[in-house]
Amino acid sequence: MSLPQNILALLGGEPARTLPEPKWPIVGPQELEWMRQVVESGKWSWLGPHEQAFCEEYRAFIGTRYCLAMSNGTVTLQCALQAVGVVPGDEVIVPGVTWVATAQAALDIGANVVFADVDPMTLCLDPESFEAAITPKTKAVIPVHLYGCMCDMDALMRIAREHGVKVVEDVAHQQGSRWRDKAAGAIGDAGSFSFQQSKVLTSGEGGAVTTDDEAVYATCFALKQVGWAPESPQEVPYERLAPANRYGHNYRITEMQAVLLRGGLSRLEEQTAKREENVAYLREAFDGIGGPLQIVPRDTRVTRQAYYCLTAHYEPAQADSVHRDQFFKALSKEGVDFNGSYGVVYRNRLLNLYDDTSPVPFRNPEVMQDYASLSLANAEKACAETAAVLPHQHLLGDKDYIDQIVSAVRKVTENLPAVREYFETNKE
Repeated sequence: MSLPQNILALLGGEPARTLPEPKWPIVGPQELEWMRQVVESGKWSWLGPHEQAFCEEYRAFIGTRYCLAMSNGTVTLQCALQAVGVVPGDEVIVPGVTWVATAQAALDIGANVVFADVDPMTLCLDPESFEAAITPKTKAVIPVHLYGCMCDMDALMRIAREHGVKVVEDVAHQQGSRWRDKAAGAIGDAGSFSFQQSKVLTSGEGGAVTTDDEAVYATCFALKQVGWAPESPQEVPYERLAPANRYGHNYRITEMQAVLLRGGLSRLEEQTAKREENVAYLREAFDGIGGPLQIVPRDTRVTRQAYYCLTAHYEPAQADSVHRDQFFKALSKEGVDFNGSYGVVYRNRLLNLYDDTSPVPFRNPEVMQDYASLSLANAEKACAETAAVLPHQHLLGDKDYIDQIVSAVRKVTENLPAVREYFETNKE
């Protein structure tokens, strides 16, 4: 005999979600045909026709004069920071909640990272904390458009311009978002994108820098292309290369990656619209359910929102003494996997800043932020108690799938006493 539907799966009931999770990544027939042609052509790298075509298509999509594809989203940050003038000893302000590579990109080019606090709801860089962190050594800031929210670009750009601070947007999570109808990655001095496996536009690995500044583009080009750069970027942005007399690296992307990106880009706007539609539906449904798990309000200045993840907020005061992670475990048993955010960067075990493999022990501690003693209140509370994210592939589900997510959240929310009792008894 089957148990009643309202019995928690945690207690042996049937899970709320039974439909299969939407597939990711998605590949279409055009990429398969292009891939065959590329393999047969022997032109696999070094600014091939698909790489050039993608850069032009993505440049137009973002709305910048230039786009340069690279091997991943970490080196794009490194190159963009160097191109806007960051040199060893400069300070770069980074939010305390982000993927560790945001900080590593600055540290690895000799800059000193200063962490600032985040907004407790959006998890994006807090403008007041950013301004308080500025010193005479501050050269750049990296606003990270995190998960399913954009930074307050009005405030951040105003503060940056008032203090002469360069802005390199980290757009790894926001391919397609727009602030007041201007694309993320086209607002600051440069934009840095990641196309890693989980991203909404992916080639497995890969990245891009976007900019309107010819000098920034030319510098990034030389850094990426083993020292070569176009003689006349305005006229011929990818050809007529000459030694740039710079210090170059090999951060090239391949034609196979470019093929995947072109195919993915052709579907991105439709997928973004689908995610936006489903998030609006989920927000209304979660509001109706009440309880501790609510979707973060969307800033009215965001005119299009891409979602690497859906950003939600878990309010402990509404949770009947059920910790966020216990709520997540109960929800996971129902077939819906909300997760917490990245850990605070300065304490993330993936990034031991004081290990001898890090640049930090070899720098002057008197001129660096004391990461060991640092405590950013909003960042730490969000990571430990309140941040909640749902990966973007779930937002591509049909209505029946989305309704099952709603049913799972309602089921756990309506049974909070049973969840609390379970964990009190089992001590998980």
